[in-house]
This record gives sequence, C-alpha cells and structure tokens, in this order.
Amino acid sequence: MKSKDESPAAPPSSPPVQFNRRHLLGLEELSAEEITCILDNAESMKSIFTRTVKKVPTLRGRMVCNLFFENSTRTRTSFELAAKRLSADVVNFNIATSSVAKGESLLDTARTIQAMHVDIVVIRHSCPGTPHLLSRRLNMSVINAGDGAHEHPTQGLLDTFTMREKKGRIKGLKVAIVGDILHSRVARSNIWALTKLGARVALVGPSTLVPRQFEKLGCEIHHNLKEGIAGADVINLLRIQLERQRKNLFPSIREYRLLYGLNRDRLRYAKPDVLVMHPGPVNRGVEISQDVADGPHSVINEQVTNGIAVRMAVLYLLSGNAGTAPATE
Repeated sequence: MKSKDESPAAPPSSPPVQFNRRHLLGLEELSAEEITCILDNAESMKSIFTRTVKKVPTLRGRMVCNLFFENSTRTRTSFELAAKRLSADVVNFNIATSSVAKGESLLDTARTIQAMHVDIVVIRHSCPGTPHLLSRRLNMSVINAGDGAHEHPTQGLLDTFTMREKKGRIKGLKVAIVGDILHSRVARSNIWALTKLGARVALVGPSTLVPRQFEKLGCEIHHNLKEGIAGADVINLLRIQLERQRKNLFPSIREYRLLYGLNRDRLRYAKPDVLVMHPGPVNRGVEISQDVADGPHSVINEQVTNGIAVRMAVLYLLSGNAGTAPATE
C-alpha cells in the first residue's frame, strides 16, 4: 500500500485551473488573474518539496525538451528538475553538437523535435520574438525561457512568488529594481507582473541604462541609488553584464560599484525588513557586497528553490493544452 506522500493524482490543494493558454511567451500578455493563478499553483507545488518522495505522476508520459541557444545553468536545470518532479520525460538539446552547427535553421530544428512527439518545448534564444514564431508554427506548447532583451517570464514569476511568499502580498509594495534595465529581460517581466498586481516599481541606475521611456510602463525612474531604494520593501538587483562595457554605457565597473553597488550602509535607506533579491549569477563586489549577499535580508537562495516550484506550475498548467493545433497566422 502506497503512502499518501508517494501517489497523489495531482498536487495537493491545487486551486481551480483557470489558465487556458497553450504557451507562456511573456507576462505582458497575461492578466493579473492569470499571473495569480500561476503563483497559487506554484504554492501548491512547493508543498511537494517537504515530502519524503519529492515527485508526483502528474505529467507521466509527457515529453519536455529544453532547447537553449544561449548558455544557462539555473534556468535550464530548474526546468529539468521541475519536469522530472512531475514525472515527465526530459531531453536537453545540445546546440553545440546539433545540426544547428552545420547550418540548420531554427524552424527546421524545432520541426525535427516536434516530429519526435515532444509535448512542450522550453526555448532560450538571443533573438527577441523567437518563442512567438515557434508558437505560431508548431503543434506543441512553447515556454519562453528568455528571448533577447524582451522577456524572461518564469524569472519574473519566481521573483514575484518570492516577494508574495515573504511579504504576504504584492499590492502596495515598493519594489526597487537596480541595474541594467535597458538590456534586461528579467526587468521587463518583473515590471509587467508587479505593476499588474499593484506594486509600486522604482527603476534605479545610470541614465544610460535606465532611460525615461520606462515611465510609460508605470515605473518611477531614479538615477540616485539612495533616493531609489528609500522606503523600499524589496530591492531586486540585476547583474551588470561586463560585455556591455564595450558600449561605454558607464565609465567603469569601479564607478558603477561606488554609485550603485548595494552595501550594508546603503541598505539602511530601505525599510528595516527589506528583501534583497538577485536573479543570478551574482557579481559579488560589483552590484552587491558580500555581507549583503549572504546577510539576513537576502533571499537569493530562496529564489532558486522557488524557481522550481514556479516552473512546475507552468508545466502543469500548460500540459492540459499541449499538443493541440497551432493557431493560424
């Protein structure tokens, strides 16, 4: 006889599924209710982590393919673990040893994967809009794991989930996002999720990386760190991409650290119970000091754990519509 920990037919206490989409391409197109539905399901999924057997048969017999055209550790591994905990079969497509290296087109590669009867493909690509293209051409569900500087929806969802878990709400929170907003798909997904759920979003960084055009998305713009994080409930730091230095968008890494690096002294300007977040990988000593990254306000490791729960929820919600005919163009 199996214990109740070993054989649930579905995640425990799952809220009613009200997510009728075939794909997750971005948070811009989702309603506040749809975002909340994913977060609620993620909460149910996370309860599985405390069990002796951390696996449920919900997606047994389904196939998930990770198709990553850019390097990734956290996101790809997180999706793989999420799929396996739902008992799906997983294949990781190695671009370096695939026919892509021989000149095969993206669409032909995706159609080859589809011919293997994959149900859900998780794609990361440097070109914005790639997941949208595949969603129109293929009869499998598509999850955007990051497309250029456009969106990274599951990162936005896990960040929002972490805030809600720690603070009990999103509405009314002041969330300061600090760093390279201009090139950040993480920032865009966070902005869409947080503003739709009623948070006050402040974007902080040099004027070259935080242009005024983001005010159109309902955000505050600050070029002074202390002003931007004043009274913040959450500070979400973005990685400074060293490759951007070739574009001379800020004078030097040292100057960025002096003006925008978060340390213990600057943390005092935020609320006493502020959360410090970072999507990773962390450049210690640049956007965040060692003592803050490892301090009591940091929830960076919790974000990683929550990423698995959120991606389990996304796979679960999409699975009901996976494999249906693609929309006509």
